[in-house]
Amino acid sequence: MSEWLVLALAMTASCAVVLSVALLRQRRLGDAEEDTSQTPDVIEYITMMIGVVYAIVLGLAIAGVWEERNAAEDLVVREAQALHEVSARAEVYPAQVREDIRGDVDRYVEHVVDTEWSRMVEDGELTARGDELITAVRSHVSGFEPRTTLQSHAYQGMVDQITAAEQARIGRGQSVEPTLPAVVWFGLVVGAVVTVGMVFALQIRRSARELVLAGLFSALIAFLLFLIWVFDEPYARGLADPAEAFHTLFPDVTGG
Repeated sequence: MSEWLVLALAMTASCAVVLSVALLRQRRLGDAEEDTSQTPDVIEYITMMIGVVYAIVLGLAIAGVWEERNAAEDLVVREAQALHEVSARAEVYPAQVREDIRGDVDRYVEHVVDTEWSRMVEDGELTARGDELITAVRSHVSGFEPRTTLQSHAYQGMVDQITAAEQARIGRGQSVEPTLPAVVWFGLVVGAVVTVGMVFALQIRRSARELVLAGLFSALIAFLLFLIWVFDEPYARGLADPAEAFHTLFPDVTGG
C-alpha cells in the first residue's frame, strides 16, 4: 500500500468520524435542546489550533532543510580539503610520483567542477568518470612504497585523506535528492491553504487594517514555503556557490 493511499484513507477516516459524531449528536439532541449561549467560539479555537500546529510543522521543516543544507556544504568542504591535503603531502615523494598524484587530483577536481556538478544537479547522480578518477588517485598513492620515515608518515596520512574524500563524495551523491519527500510538501501546501482559509472563516471585514494583516500573513507563509523550497535541494539552489571549496583550494585548476 502506497503512502499516498494511506494518507488519503487516514484523512478521509478522520473527517468521516468527526462529521458523523457531530451529525449524530445534533440529531439526538435536536435544535430545540441545543444551548449555544454557553458554547465557546469554536471557529476561533480551531483557527488558533490550526495556526499553532502549522507553525510547528513549518518550523520543523525549516530546521530540517537548513540542517541538510549545512551538512551538504560541509561534505564539499571535507572532500576538497582532503584532496588538497593529498596534493600537499605528496611533496615528500619523488618528483615523478608526486606529479602523477597531483595530476590525478587536478583531473578529478576539474571533472567534478566542470562536468560532474551539472550532471549531479540535473540527473541526481554522480558520474562513472568521477569514480574512475578518484580510484586513480588512490591507486597512485597506495602503489608507491615509502623509502624514508618522512614518506611513511606522509603515506598513511594520504591514505586517510583519500578515504575521507571518498566518504565525502559518497555523502555528496546521497545529498543530491530533495530533503523533504512529496508527502511532506503536500502537507505543507494543504496546511498553508487551510491556515489562510481559516482567516476568512473569521469573517474579516474589508477595513484597510484587516486586509493588510491578512495580506501580510499570507505573504509570510508564502515566504517561508519559498525558503523551504530553496534549501530543499542545497546543491541546486541552497548554496550561492556549491563548489566554492574547490575553487578556493584549487584556483589553478578551476580558474577560481
